[in-house]
Amino acid sequence: MSFENLGLSEELLRTVKKQGYSIPTPIQIKAIPSILNKQDIMGTAQTGTGKTAGFTLPLLQRLMQERQQGHGRRHIKALIVTPTRELAAQVCKSVETYGRNLPLRSTVVFGGVSISAQVRKLQSGVDILVATPGRLLDHVNRNTADLSRVDILILDEADRMLDMGFLPDIKRIISLLPKKRQNLLFSATFSNEIKKLAMGLLNNPTVIEVAAKNTASELVSQVVHHVDRKRKQELLSHIIDTKKWERVLVFTRTKSGANKLAEQLTKKGIRSTAIHGNKSQAARTKALDQFKREAVRVLVATDIAARGLDIQQLPHVVNFDMPNVPEDYVHRIGRTGRAGHEGEALSLVCIDEIGFLRNIERMLNTNIPKMSLKGYEPDPSIKAEPIQRRGQRGRNGSNNSYGRSNRSFDRTSRNDRNSDFSDRDRSDDRRPKSPWQMRCEQQKRRNRYGKRAS
Repeated sequence: MSFENLGLSEELLRTVKKQGYSIPTPIQIKAIPSILNKQDIMGTAQTGTGKTAGFTLPLLQRLMQERQQGHGRRHIKALIVTPTRELAAQVCKSVETYGRNLPLRSTVVFGGVSISAQVRKLQSGVDILVATPGRLLDHVNRNTADLSRVDILILDEADRMLDMGFLPDIKRIISLLPKKRQNLLFSATFSNEIKKLAMGLLNNPTVIEVAAKNTASELVSQVVHHVDRKRKQELLSHIIDTKKWERVLVFTRTKSGANKLAEQLTKKGIRSTAIHGNKSQAARTKALDQFKREAVRVLVATDIAARGLDIQQLPHVVNFDMPNVPEDYVHRIGRTGRAGHEGEALSLVCIDEIGFLRNIERMLNTNIPKMSLKGYEPDPSIKAEPIQRRGQRGRNGSNNSYGRSNRSFDRTSRNDRNSDFSDRDRSDDRRPKSPWQMRCEQQKRRNRYGKRAS
């Protein structure tokens, strides 16, 4: 089947051809006609299989058809919500690429950057808005984003959008939308709990699953190296050097751990940089750009980079720390083995993480090959230590993954106990206040409570 058989317009077909695509992927074959027919969708497909184009192309066509029927000021007709700033920027770029020859306007809003430029773009009128939840609500509170005329809502990486970190914001956003609208939910993974919650947002949805639920791409070879926790960095440096890896994406559990590992690798002569939620948006963009340009060999990241980022022909992904949520493993290793290219996923597992590994293998319904490199075999005398799990959420939604108390102590700092996704992009709210702002707030308190207020 070709794109010509999916009902797309000539303008879009020409753009698709210019991008070098001729044969649609399975998720695109199933999703595009359903979206054009205005059906609600819950779509699941492996990472790197073209989900973004699968909803972007029919979205643009629908808006063009409605645009030709109406006139007047532009209003937000399509809203795309993503969990991270990087993914929001990437999705907006895809919208701009495929809609380059169409008279539609789009923009992206997320935290960590000035809100003023975003306000000006929104006030000029847009048809498509890509946003992270926190910054979107900031604009709603400022009356610079009117969601009352949205016809199409898309939740990209929907399983993350509907977990406890984002759910309150998503519920508020949905309450601001018209009740009659088209809802599209896409992700590589859906746990049973998230799936039940998602079905409550959809109206008689078409469920599209082009691969077994929660599975990794067959193009990604997976292997586990057993190693002591204190020797992980040493082993990683050895593997990168001996195998002469030039581009490696490494995942850590915490932000401070990402910084520390990047510094250690750099000292070993392996050019590295880190990306996580405590970095400014400028620093995050710079780090990602350096990695894509191969100015650095290693990008050390928290799960902020596990969702939707498309780094072309990335050959290697390393789990320096195993994810405590099994579905996150699929998203992490899905950064490689994309667009038909093969990739390799290496996991460094210490005794503390055996339970996490078992949960991942149970979800994937497979045993990942295991090995120990000579000279780096684990010390059998070392005892396991508990690791704090995000939200203490087990695989089946329980408070415990495998029987440990909720009061387990961890080896991470207090600020690192939650992933980057706990930061819902309201960065401006946490910026230091100027002396003038502080004096204004102090005067307000005095007016309200009297002279004794400070």
